[in-house]
Amino acid sequence: MADLSLKDVAKAYGEVKILSGINLEIKSGELIVFVGPSGCGKSTLLRMIAGLERISGGDLTIDGQRMNDVPPALRGIAMVFQSYALYPHMTVRDNMAFALKIAKKSPQNIEKAVENAARILQLTPYLDRLPKALSGGQRQRVAIGRAIVRDPKVFLFDEPLSNLDAALRVATRIEIAQLKEAMPDRTMIYVTHDQVEAMTLASRIVVLAGGGIAQVGTPLDLYDRPETEFVAQFIGSPAMNLLPGTVVKTGAQTTVELAGGGIARSHVPTRPADLGLAVNIGVRPEDFHPTDGAGIFSGTVAIVEALGEVSLLYFTPEKGAPAMIAKLPGTHADLRHRQVTLGADPAKVHLFHAGRSLLYR
Repeated sequence: MADLSLKDVAKAYGEVKILSGINLEIKSGELIVFVGPSGCGKSTLLRMIAGLERISGGDLTIDGQRMNDVPPALRGIAMVFQSYALYPHMTVRDNMAFALKIAKKSPQNIEKAVENAARILQLTPYLDRLPKALSGGQRQRVAIGRAIVRDPKVFLFDEPLSNLDAALRVATRIEIAQLKEAMPDRTMIYVTHDQVEAMTLASRIVVLAGGGIAQVGTPLDLYDRPETEFVAQFIGSPAMNLLPGTVVKTGAQTTVELAGGGIARSHVPTRPADLGLAVNIGVRPEDFHPTDGAGIFSGTVAIVEALGEVSLLYFTPEKGAPAMIAKLPGTHADLRHRQVTLGADPAKVHLFHAGRSLLYR
């Protein structure tokens, strides 16, 4: 079991600042997922925790012990990389046992650790195979097995599924979730660019952007209550729609007159002083529904992507207006080139001013 703490952690290469002011408390047994756009520093932060990158400022502690200058091998951490990096001439058993042999563990302890990891990962039938006789998902499980046998305090995963095809990603993601259930006291930190992995695996998600932390919360907290426009559009696919408007009625239910002529009502409360405030309303594509009356948005459907369970409606952008996407259940190929008016439940309409949610001012 391990609590992990980052206090004012920073990373810079010379004059170039990559990360700064990283403050994060990770409790023992959590599965924390780092997400963010390319170049935001999520893999760099993971490598700093692992000891593969030096920390330029601040403190990293594990179970209260400062780890900034502790060698990687002594941190009680095991890392699973994007590449399997298996020894091709060694069997699965020998690949998993290699680190323990280097550490001069007894043959009995090595065999016990390998058998236990193989059982957890359902690799027992494959222990005597070479990596070339395994599928991509099985190879990644062997890489995870190499980490398990070391019995670390903290597991680090650096985009471990990105080299797999779609079907294998789903299967291996489920296996990682099952692994977490089998090892509930182990702390895990997982880096990914895949939102589905983040939403389905995480105890909490850390969204990184602009060299710092944009928001930390449970997956549904980030989805339902984003603190900024960036988080609102980064979490969820397709991204949240944003439309400019002006507050024309304040109170427990706010009314916004939109620049495109529509009217939006939101359960985000506002004050009398907010009358006339320029805001962006945010509506997720899946929260739109067609309406025959007055709505939030009205436009011509340019493209319909029929995905079976749902259809994505892309609207012809008006001059100077943002592109709009609606995600409707079922098949709606007949709506192409038609004028459609969309509404939304006021409980699903977010309000942002100067990039931040009015819920959190």
